[in-house]
Amino acid sequence: MDYIFQIIGPLWQGTLVTLKLFCITLVLSIPLGLALALMRLSKIRALSYAVNIYIWLMRGTPLLLQMLFICYALPLMPVIGITLPHFEAAVVAFALNYAAYFAEIFRGGILGVNKGQYEAAQTLGFTYAQTMRRIVLPQMIKRILPPLSNETITLVKDTSLIYALAINDLLRVARGFVNRDANFTPFLVAAVFYLCMTLVLTWFFQRLEKRYAVYDD
Repeated sequence: MDYIFQIIGPLWQGTLVTLKLFCITLVLSIPLGLALALMRLSKIRALSYAVNIYIWLMRGTPLLLQMLFICYALPLMPVIGITLPHFEAAVVAFALNYAAYFAEIFRGGILGVNKGQYEAAQTLGFTYAQTMRRIVLPQMIKRILPPLSNETITLVKDTSLIYALAINDLLRVARGFVNRDANFTPFLVAAVFYLCMTLVLTWFFQRLEKRYAVYDD
């Protein structure tokens, strides 16, 4: 027990790094994903096609590869040559990657709304923006909550990939203690931290599902 109290402080500091990446990624990727979904559904074929290619690239290549590319390959490109600190590079990679996944979730939710809803909104004189905000999006949210919950919980676990950039997140701190002390207890403590984070997210999304259950067809 004394050993756990000794390592709990550094592990909590690593958890804060994990939570920071998680929160920033959500703040950036959710609105970007919604924008991409709307562009993907656009009647402008060139725009829809370009977004489709972007989503294909982001979903078809590993997040770890994208993160390493932004961190190490991007600075070497002659035209772009952008150098980002490791944490910022991880944020960019995570936001761009998860925006693609969220975009497909949002697109599926929007397509799931009955077309009659759009026709009724037009009859009432609603603009496209009003139709989306007042009619489509509330119904979309109800439909996408289960897959959005799964993707968000996956994001918590995927944050451990920043270990590859030598960023002291929860997993890297735990691995450091295991290597130093030849004791697997830090891994168990880290697992408890991850489980607590996913438990909070599960509870949060269950509350949201109950709240948006009022938008029944």
